[in-house]
Amino acid sequence: MEHYYQPEIETASRETLTRIQNDRLVKTVKRVYENVPLYRQRMDEAGVRPEDVKGIEDLRKLPFTQKQDLRDTYPYGMFAVPMDDVVRLHASSGTTGKQIVVGYTQKDLDMWGECVARMLSAIGAEKKDKLHVAYGFGLFTGGFGLYEGARRMGCTSIPVSSGNTARQLTIMQDFESDILACTPSYAMYLGESAEKAGIDTKALPLRAGIFGAEPWTEEMRKGIEKSLNIKAYDIYGLTEIMGPGVSFECSCQAGMHVNEDHFIIEILDPETHEPLPDGQKGEIVFTCLDKEAFPLIRFRTKDIGTVTHEKCACGRTFVRMSKPMGRTDDMLIIRGVNVFPSQIETVLLQTGQSPNYQIIVDRVGALDTLEVQVELSEEQFSDRVSDISRVERDLTERLKSLLGIAAKVTLVSPGTVPRSEGKAKRVVDKRRF
Repeated sequence: MEHYYQPEIETASRETLTRIQNDRLVKTVKRVYENVPLYRQRMDEAGVRPEDVKGIEDLRKLPFTQKQDLRDTYPYGMFAVPMDDVVRLHASSGTTGKQIVVGYTQKDLDMWGECVARMLSAIGAEKKDKLHVAYGFGLFTGGFGLYEGARRMGCTSIPVSSGNTARQLTIMQDFESDILACTPSYAMYLGESAEKAGIDTKALPLRAGIFGAEPWTEEMRKGIEKSLNIKAYDIYGLTEIMGPGVSFECSCQAGMHVNEDHFIIEILDPETHEPLPDGQKGEIVFTCLDKEAFPLIRFRTKDIGTVTHEKCACGRTFVRMSKPMGRTDDMLIIRGVNVFPSQIETVLLQTGQSPNYQIIVDRVGALDTLEVQVELSEEQFSDRVSDISRVERDLTERLKSLLGIAAKVTLVSPGTVPRSEGKAKRVVDKRRF
């Protein structure tokens, strides 16, 4: 039997959903025009007034928002309410160390909880369940997003946060966790660790997991399901739009349902910005319909994906989006953290290293690895081994401080890094998605 949190919305007709979207879009456009200087400037430049937007058919008249806009207005320039009304801040990493700061009013948090509660219901969670949250609690949206959903639904949240795997497994056994929430790579690692510790996962109450924040394959899904003896579900979210719960898989696992009463999804040609039909790959663009503190209009996610409007066998009528199939920029997602090659290059150049380097991303077992190979200069090449080791340690510490994750730094002989006549191939990603 299919579980719904708000069946009247989740199974609403297309006419009903369109009416909700039209009404909310008109109000949001008026509000951002009046309260966010950047939107007012962009709309004025495009010759668009709030009264020109009468519904979603006018969405294409509106300008795009990009991540750079959020950096340029750091920290609070995109907020549409006074700071007195903001009850929580979250943030995600940026390319130069400056974070993208987002805010939430109490109503925003209630809406977020509602979206995540729908997500939990879709995988069969009930009020009696215990949700084991192994996403980080902090400026990252993962941990608090799942907590909000559990609170809204009324099930028990276990806010374990990330790391300390032995403790995670102990709590999973002793607290009798029913549902696991973390990154897919960490779920794989938990399964491997349980096996090494001699824990029979078939004897645990754990029956389902919701995994996101990084790309993962169907092979990984099967591996997680086998090692933890659960059903593994995919979720999608991004800090700029809300956090986890923007879209979610149901029991059919045939794409992720977008919470369309709160968000409009567009699939556009990355070059022409023209809308693409169902099933055709393009850039995913989101518009927030009723967020108060931080409503983004036509935000270019840089993720590539598809959508389908076909009704799902689960009965939900929300449009479904695919897993992201790549990106239009060079951002890497490593262990749930956004990493830009430009961040690494900045550290290398600031410390006087060679501009010849290569970033190698791989997956060892269940966890992603990050290695930066940097060419030694001729002068450095003649240095003592101890001096070279000291430089490697210094760069390792600097990168961890900036990125928030560990990277192995290897100084290699001059001429070792491959050269290219065209654009330098800075990243070698050996992971399979």
